[in-house]
Amino acid sequence: MSAASTSTSTPAAAAAAAPEPESRLVVRAPATGALLGEVAIDDAAAVRAKVAAARAAQLQWAHTPLAERARRVLGFRDVLVRSARELAGALERENGKTRVEALAMELTPSIDAITYFARRAEQLLAPQPIPLHLYKHRKSYLHFVPRGVVGVISAWNFPLSIPTIEAAMAALAGNAAVVKPSEVTPLVMLEVKRLWDASGMPPDLLQIVNGRGATGAALVEAGIDMCIFTGSTATGRRVAAACGERLIPCVLELGGKAPAIVCADADLERTANALVWGAFANSGQVCASVERVYVHASVHDELCSRILAKTRKLRQGDPAAGGDVDVGAMTWERQLTHVEELVARAQAAGAKILLGGRRRPGVGQFYEPTVLTDCKQDMDIMRREIFGPVLPIMKVDSEEQALSLANDSQLGLLGYVFTRDKKKGRRLAERLEAGTVMVNDVLATFGAPETPWAGLKQSGLGRTHSDDGLRDMCQTRHVNHDRLALARDPWWYPYSQKVFERSLKLLRLLYRPR
Repeated sequence: MSAASTSTSTPAAAAAAAPEPESRLVVRAPATGALLGEVAIDDAAAVRAKVAAARAAQLQWAHTPLAERARRVLGFRDVLVRSARELAGALERENGKTRVEALAMELTPSIDAITYFARRAEQLLAPQPIPLHLYKHRKSYLHFVPRGVVGVISAWNFPLSIPTIEAAMAALAGNAAVVKPSEVTPLVMLEVKRLWDASGMPPDLLQIVNGRGATGAALVEAGIDMCIFTGSTATGRRVAAACGERLIPCVLELGGKAPAIVCADADLERTANALVWGAFANSGQVCASVERVYVHASVHDELCSRILAKTRKLRQGDPAAGGDVDVGAMTWERQLTHVEELVARAQAAGAKILLGGRRRPGVGQFYEPTVLTDCKQDMDIMRREIFGPVLPIMKVDSEEQALSLANDSQLGLLGYVFTRDKKKGRRLAERLEAGTVMVNDVLATFGAPETPWAGLKQSGLGRTHSDDGLRDMCQTRHVNHDRLALARDPWWYPYSQKVFERSLKLLRLLYRPR
């Protein structure tokens, strides 16, 4: 990711370019540059102390019956529901997203996921019998034991939903959680912590540590039992290496470069609506954003015309200033500069800017919703994660060509297919190299807690959400016990040739050669 620009003259950029104190994080509104607050940085000693406090609380919490844990987590959910308006406003100010996106893309998925897992935790974490096909005199089952302290290193694009869901799932599984929010957006998670404490949850069960990369490294080194990281691929590699040295299980949700394949028979009106929202929601700062479109030549011009018409109607501005806004500010000045550079290089390489293509003049970190055509596969705009409000479009001659180009990427988090033919849609989806593929829709599976959130290739390791994601918050232990009380098993000592011949005869009886 490129360094932040020092040449811009906007107040927000000037504030962002100023050196920050080493002991504090300075938080400014991305839409205006206004100071929102300062947060003390936790050094390594403070991180260790908070992990120790979380561990002490977890030892007691782990013995709390699961039904009681679920009841209390639902109490926390109730406080979130009552505080939804205030939390949406906090996200609007600190993160730059619109209030509708704060509600629909952060608060609602968080509240629904907490509800889903709390109501099903007893069933999902109940011991699971394992039928044994051969050793009928014995039984086996799996049981799920809390890991201990789960470290959550979160990202700035969804500063509430990602860490809140993980913390709640960790608590349901009997763990404590220590959350390190992004240094770009630390304030909203402090408010979530206040609501956690107010709900009656054990206060020490959720800890917040603030800081930059050194704080995240200190968290991994502080004796946690599991790490869940959301962020860039480069940082994810370092987190994975640090966890590997300590044999700590880690879940990595890293970058995305989601392709959309638009077939010749696609419903163009639905497709255009989906692509515009999928590219520009949260100012394109979604790991599942539509980042490249491969559209069949026969419908290319018509689809581009519809996309342009819809994009021109988008209203961009400060969500907190009043009035209706569709596209808010970009959260981080450095990311905006990265987008500027990618678009400039694409234009220099022959891409055509149909709309947008520049930072919006005036105050704030705004990049205009941008539509590019005549894109080529070897352009950075088609290969590197954009993470901004840019929609690059490439014309293809066939669905097979589109599929080949879509799979030509080191990233594989989400993918999308648009077609009226349901069977063909599923066939293409199954061949797309991505952790999740949606047909005739975009983004939405993060809001379905039943489904796994996981990437292939360099988009990550492990999974979050889903029933298995909750079980992954536990150690899975196997118990094998006797059904029949036998004096000895036939393969125990003493050995003899007679035992060998009898065993060989039984082997051939059980597994007759074909």
